[in-house]
Amino acid sequence: MKPLGKTNTHYWLAQQMAKITETDLVTAMEKAELTQADWAEMVTACRGCNWGDKCQKWLDLHPEPVETAPKSCCNGTRYEALREALEDMAA
Repeated sequence: MKPLGKTNTHYWLAQQMAKITETDLVTAMEKAELTQADWAEMVTACRGCNWGDKCQKWLDLHPEPVETAPKSCCNGTRYEALREALEDMAA
């Protein structure tokens, strides 16, 4: 089992990934689609991700929004699910 990465580093990586995938975390929390516990789980998952060391490089190469997070992102499906839930509410 690999040691978890630094909390602060992975908090910001997860925030950046949300931003680049246009996942509005604030609205997701306001609409009860994302709880504080959910967000903490996402950051913890990021801390343990095997791809974490490559994440910042990928983010740096993609300054513009993208449709989905890379398949290697351990939270990619969560970002997608949050975006879809918010889009459904707006429709």
